[in-house]
Amino acid sequence: MTTTRPRILLIGTADTKSPELAFLRDCILQAGAEAVFMDIGILARGTLKAEIPNDAVAAAANSTLPEIAELGDENLAMARMAEGAARLASRYRVEGRIDGMLALGGTMGTDLALDVASALPLGFPKFIVSTIAYSHLIPPERVSPDLMMILWAGGLYGLNDICRSSLAQAAGAVVGACRVARRPAGNRPLIGMTSLGKSCLRYMEYLLPALEARGYDIAVFHTTGMGGRAFETLAASGAFAAVMDFSLQELANHCAGSIVTAGADRLQGAGRRGTPQIVAPGAIDMIDFPTWRENRWGDEGRNYHAHNRLLASVSATGDERRRVARHIAEKLSLGTGPTVYIVPRQGIEGWDREGEPMHAPQALAAFLDETRRVPIANVRLIELDAHINDVAFAETALEVLDDWVTSGLVRRGRV
Repeated sequence: MTTTRPRILLIGTADTKSPELAFLRDCILQAGAEAVFMDIGILARGTLKAEIPNDAVAAAANSTLPEIAELGDENLAMARMAEGAARLASRYRVEGRIDGMLALGGTMGTDLALDVASALPLGFPKFIVSTIAYSHLIPPERVSPDLMMILWAGGLYGLNDICRSSLAQAAGAVVGACRVARRPAGNRPLIGMTSLGKSCLRYMEYLLPALEARGYDIAVFHTTGMGGRAFETLAASGAFAAVMDFSLQELANHCAGSIVTAGADRLQGAGRRGTPQIVAPGAIDMIDFPTWRENRWGDEGRNYHAHNRLLASVSATGDERRRVARHIAEKLSLGTGPTVYIVPRQGIEGWDREGEPMHAPQALAAFLDETRRVPIANVRLIELDAHINDVAFAETALEVLDDWVTSGLVRRGRV
């Protein structure tokens, strides 16, 4: 929690947006904070004085403004400036010279700001005012786990009442976040877990108290796209002492071409980092899609379940599940640390039991068969005669973790 005047890194192009940036700076000052303005414009300096001028941003990317301008390509030029901006923001954060970040932009400024936000750690307040806030144009893999956004409504050219409202909210939000933010303390080793709601996957009901009793902090990520993206980002950064990645339907969605995806690198972060990981194929039998969009699989006679007015699912075919089995094997083969793959033979989510909407035993059998056909080097496979929601599954996962703790592969928890 920041008790002094928070210092906000304000990012934008002074050559095109000086009035809007000046208004944001004034709002930050009125909220009792300080503004450290970083100019990311290329062609001119603009009228707003920058604490971090654009030539310093270019220099941080090992370049100069004329060299960047000579690229003759606005995409390449802004990518180069993004490189410098991200490096400077990270350096200023490490040196304790900023407490939060606020960026303003259209597609260009947003593109750059996403890189800057990704260079800042979880718990560091970061806010983007954008004409494409939460848009389908922004790929999930580029959204940092705790990024906040607001639509820059009606303000692309010039200030007006609607624009001022959005900008003022953004300034107040980031200053307020700096004042009350609680950075992760890291007092106990953190275990990253993936899951869905309890009607589908229930293992966390047993695992959370058991892991807490062992002295661990547990972060459970909702695997509906952005949750898996946050999980992968943190896993790749080494934030977890171990992972229990038991809900992989984002990966299955990606294989099927669904938009409910966490990106192409799902199930890679922990393995490539060398973090010990226990993996299970939870919910890979479903293909998710927005309930409010047309069901492109509707004419194929699949099982269907509408979870709510946002999210619906259809059952994956046996061939699709074989493809997912191979994809999981491919991902796990990239790992450099201890990996155990637990495959429950009696089912992989709550709705696949007999009498439930996703029950498809032949398709599950196809997945199990393909899993056995594609052995994965340096991965221990445990076929469990249980359902993933049975206590036996959670107990098996705990046995693996306890063995790793005993052998020193995983840090012991702090009770």
